[in-house]
Amino acid sequence: MDASHTHRHHPVFCTVVPPHLLDKAALSEDSRRADLAQRTLERDSLLRTRRRVTAVRGIVPALAAPASDDPDRTVYDAQHRTRLPGTKVRGEGDPLSKDATVNRAYAGLGATYELFLKGFGRRSIDDSGLPLDATVHYGEEYNNAFWDGQQMVFGDGDGDLFLDFTVSVDVIGHELTHGVTQYTANLIYRGQSGALNESMSDVFGSLIKQYSLEQTAEEADWLIGAGLLGPNVTGVALRSMKAPGTAYDDDELGKDPQPATMDDYVNTHSDNGGVHINSGIPNHAFYIVATELGGKAWERAGQIWYDTLTGGDLTPRANFADFARLSTAAAVTRYGAGGAEHQALQKAWSAVGVPLAG
Repeated sequence: MDASHTHRHHPVFCTVVPPHLLDKAALSEDSRRADLAQRTLERDSLLRTRRRVTAVRGIVPALAAPASDDPDRTVYDAQHRTRLPGTKVRGEGDPLSKDATVNRAYAGLGATYELFLKGFGRRSIDDSGLPLDATVHYGEEYNNAFWDGQQMVFGDGDGDLFLDFTVSVDVIGHELTHGVTQYTANLIYRGQSGALNESMSDVFGSLIKQYSLEQTAEEADWLIGAGLLGPNVTGVALRSMKAPGTAYDDDELGKDPQPATMDDYVNTHSDNGGVHINSGIPNHAFYIVATELGGKAWERAGQIWYDTLTGGDLTPRANFADFARLSTAAAVTRYGAGGAEHQALQKAWSAVGVPLAG
């Protein structure tokens, strides 16, 4: 990677619930819903500024000694305040907590660590054994979860529109993968490179769930955040990789705006150029590759995506066509030209309308 790229770019704070959902909820006629959404948006804005200052840029530190194959997890309790990290409540190897939220966070950190290690030989977020820290019970009815460049943070949700943010292991994996991207391609969080950044997190978040449930591509639901939406929401998840644009259609949260192909690409100035929206296009491409190849999606489709993300040729400003070209080349490099993997890549990028040449 050209070092000049990393000196120009500071990774941007990202939450799992996209701002367009909270913007919609903030307009609710229900004053409680509107107030909580506005409070979450204001908190996110403050944290976004903080991350610009603290986030590690995409540089892997030199190893002083070989990293361990074992995770180093610590879970903290913010006790409904916003000071991080909070009070330590469970460390690596400690027995189960009486708090189910603590245990879900601990297990989710472990599931993420295990998929990257067993699937791709990566030792933690930075490939150097970075300790995995998480804080639960952040704020009061905080409707989000995020990676702040150093650790995971989970809100409890309001129990109305959103539930406890530790309930979906793919949400945990999604946010931690922002850390992996931060330490590798360092994709700039705007426009198509930002949508790729978001898509990387959805892809590996979904793979972490599939790995932990021992699911094949055919068995997976391909939903991001299933179980996270509250009882009063008409929807099944935050996003669908199988059918972008169908995850929810709700009076308070609006309709899922994700496109599945370039024909419906959304040009917008909000959400850093629609990073949470247009990510549906590379998400759908991955779904097609994974289901074309079948079996365990992390073994071939996931390996190709990982090779592309970490191979050194994906620049911070890469667009969809760059990723399509490089992922197809990665498939050829690892599996050979003309094989099932190469054909699946060609079919997928064609299906979503992203050109492989030029």
